Amino acid sequence: MNTDKQKIIVFDTTLRDGEQSPGASMNQAEKLRIATQLEALGVDVIEAGFPAASPGDFEAVKAIAQTLKKTQVAALCRANEEDINRGWQAIKNAVHPRIHTFIATSELHMKYKLQMEPDQVLKKAVESVKLAASFTDNVEFSAEDGSRSDKDFLCKVFEAVIDAGATTVNLPDTVGYAIPEEFAQLVRYVMENTPNIDKAVLSVHCHNDLGLATSNTLAAVTSGARQVELTINGIGERAGNTSMEEVVMALNTRPNFFPYFTDIDTTRIFPTSRLVSMITGILVQPNKAIVGANAFAHEAGIHQDGVLKNPMTYEIMKPETVGISKNNLVLGKHSGRHALHTHIQEMGYNLTDEELNTVFKKFKNLADKKKKILDEDIEALINEGVLRSSDVFNLEYIHVLSGNTVYPTASIVLKINGRPVQGATEGSGPIDAVYNIISKLTGTKSELLRFTISALTEGTDAQGEVTVRLKEDGMVAMGKGADPDIITASALAYINGLNRLEYMKTHPPIEPASL
Repeated sequence: MNTDKQKIIVFDTTLRDGEQSPGASMNQAEKLRIATQLEALGVDVIEAGFPAASPGDFEAVKAIAQTLKKTQVAALCRANEEDINRGWQAIKNAVHPRIHTFIATSELHMKYKLQMEPDQVLKKAVESVKLAASFTDNVEFSAEDGSRSDKDFLCKVFEAVIDAGATTVNLPDTVGYAIPEEFAQLVRYVMENTPNIDKAVLSVHCHNDLGLATSNTLAAVTSGARQVELTINGIGERAGNTSMEEVVMALNTRPNFFPYFTDIDTTRIFPTSRLVSMITGILVQPNKAIVGANAFAHEAGIHQDGVLKNPMTYEIMKPETVGISKNNLVLGKHSGRHALHTHIQEMGYNLTDEELNTVFKKFKNLADKKKKILDEDIEALINEGVLRSSDVFNLEYIHVLSGNTVYPTASIVLKINGRPVQGATEGSGPIDAVYNIISKLTGTKSELLRFTISALTEGTDAQGEVTVRLKEDGMVAMGKGADPDIITASALAYINGLNRLEYMKTHPPIEPASL
């Protein structure tokens, strides 16, 4: 590594801020799967969750803390004794624990949300950091709504919490209000007017309400910030957070402009993006930078001609750099268990023998229906066979009668907590019939807010991928399913959404934590 370059610490908050995307709730097994992948990706810090939010979040953070070996595990805590004690209990067995505490510092938030005077906020911040520092020397403090705070008060708070033991101070653009030049000036002001800033790392956490999160983050880096808080695919509340892949690849692609480096293994970016999309059910838009389906597609003839002669004519980075293989190994019905295992590992997944056996059985069944099985197909099998293994509702059997001369009817067999139930009913169409009987058998009354279909790969034998958005009792959940039969895929998506709602019912958050 070039010693002239400075390291940028990558702080991933996919499991905390990213999970606050509407409908993106994850269970413990899913969070642990993502955390393990993030550690392999090379992130420095994983914000595993908000332990005080619910017993489920506490247990998930605790499991992640006990599992990871290299990456720092952070627990988010409000600036109060109960939250910080709870946070420490969740991460105390981590190899590298971090307590992350926060309080708002803008006049708007202090007056209307906290109903506190600035001196009270300052005192609370210091007390909280001191308590956190009594547990660990790895303490981060965030000034919520920092970009709209009085800059001198911001510096005063940062100076006080650094003296109290904070080793990282975070400047969030909580509502995505900042403009790059303005945010860069604020970062420089903090660096120049916080006397003890040399004793801590300055971090930034940007939201994307104006589509400027990546720009603001990069502007902050060039102005002195040395930690960046990001999420995979840019997921998060409202318009989302700063996208990890965009920041990392900007630094990687433009070293002449950015004399910095990260420890991210960029070849794992695309597999990690796909994993997060599969688990959360949040689709990556086709024109998304770095990981979108069209990111390396060239439709115009002049572009295609140029790329064939020299890829750098229209590609500023190689697809392989971010983990997109141009030599996609095609598997089929004659492929063996070892070949599948090897390919799954190359895709970035580490499965247990039991998990591999489950996926291999599903692979063989799919190979009887589809001649060529591509990476997207395998990812769908992993999602269905491994990530959903502990669901409340599982599909065992589906039969649908439909056509322009018959009334659509669906017959279903489900397993509910391992117990088989069955039934049949009609609907206005085959999918409506399927959803009617699933709703009846599960006793759920969710509202279908959105239903989308896409093909995982090219060809008429491609697996159909269905995404649904369900709402029940004020809770919103995403569901995703894939199968060569689009009606089966629709059933799987609906059942996945219902399972997420069931999880949310038993693991309700107290309130979202926002930076």
